[in-house]
Amino acid sequence: MSKVYIGCGAGFAGDRFDAAVPIVRELADVKGERFLIYEVLAERTLAIAQRLRRENPDQGYSPFLDIYLPLVLADCHRHGIRIVTNMGAANPLGAGRRVHALGRELGIRGLKVAAVTGDDLLASMSEEEIRREPIIEGIALGDRAIVAANAYLGAGPVADALATSAHVVLVGRTTDAALSLGPLMHVHGWKASELDLLAQGTVCGHLLECGAQVSGAYFPDPGFKDVPDLDRVGFPIAEVEADGSLVITKPADTGGLVSRATVIEQLLYEVHDPHNYLTPDVVLDIGEVEVEEIGTNRVRVRGARGKAPPATLKATVCVDAGWLGEGEISYAGPNALARAELAASVVRGRCRAIGIGEPVRVEVLGAGAIFDSNDASRRPAIAQGAAEEYRIRAAVRSARRKVAQQVSDEVLSLYCSGPAGGAGVSQHVTPQVSTASILIDRSRVSARVVTVEEA
Repeated sequence: MSKVYIGCGAGFAGDRFDAAVPIVRELADVKGERFLIYEVLAERTLAIAQRLRRENPDQGYSPFLDIYLPLVLADCHRHGIRIVTNMGAANPLGAGRRVHALGRELGIRGLKVAAVTGDDLLASMSEEEIRREPIIEGIALGDRAIVAANAYLGAGPVADALATSAHVVLVGRTTDAALSLGPLMHVHGWKASELDLLAQGTVCGHLLECGAQVSGAYFPDPGFKDVPDLDRVGFPIAEVEADGSLVITKPADTGGLVSRATVIEQLLYEVHDPHNYLTPDVVLDIGEVEVEEIGTNRVRVRGARGKAPPATLKATVCVDAGWLGEGEISYAGPNALARAELAASVVRGRCRAIGIGEPVRVEVLGAGAIFDSNDASRRPAIAQGAAEEYRIRAAVRSARRKVAQQVSDEVLSLYCSGPAGGAGVSQHVTPQVSTASILIDRSRVSARVVTVEEA
């Protein structure tokens, strides 16, 4: 069986948009099955997507789909690189229709698209049924409106979608690792009973899921852990054999670093128990994993072990949590700290005067950035206490949007009703969600693969 190559073009919503271009260029002429994954979905981004779908049934997929895919879709189709992504979010079918539209705009013929559905619990369970499930972590749901409730699907449905010969597979809430394990199950023919192979595939997905975190990003600490050319960091590529052994690397002529240390940091990322990392496909044991540098920017990983998967699936429930109101303003120069502290006291007094009952957090932050320049070598030396900078931030959480806006506006009013020299006000009032994790019996969740036809 041929080697499988999987590149990751994004590790979160809004990750570097052109990061996949070097990956596609690198994989264009490689022999073997090749895939490009985009992992952009988090609990809160999915809740936002559910709100958008309720407002417009055609929406609810990731808005970043329109930014990421046009950069690579034509080249991927031309070179036979298949795309797997959770940009389907709350509406994988709508995402599939949008991919077809992008394909038409790019002049692509014969594009095949598949979607995986079934993770949305609100489509199969009532809110009352969801509330009755035991909470394993997070907040009590109470009687707050449920914005989203999604179960984590495994890699099986992704493999099934690829079996339709789809060039693009769109999913909603799966585990992040399923985006990589699904292609490996499809190509290598790994079965659900081959737990050690599924464990190695899960390790592959776990290493790739955060994009460039495994290839040098979010790793540097200058002078202690140095990474070259971080501004053009290369996003990772995994090379995976049929026996599960894998190599993590990155495209040639890109910055960043793939080393034993970068791989180990990502391997341990968000792992509470290295011997029992629960997924829908396998309970992963990385206790005996071997991580070995075998060349420049090439690290081999092997030795993962698998145990039978749990009888339940984790699901995340998001409930409405009101509004967050924020406001910020800066004070710089001589006596800046005193003026900043006065501004903070004004905001606190004003919040009391207008009857804000919710706790308002007012803080003073200091960094000196206002005197910086784009050229670090020209940064002026600043005598301590002579020319300082402080930034005031006020924030409140409230069930009422009006209250959130009022606190934010009190910071704005400091322009003319506060101490001298205030500048650089920013304001944000945003809807909030709170989350809880529950366990759902597998029988309550049914994944479905749908071939999305071109309109």
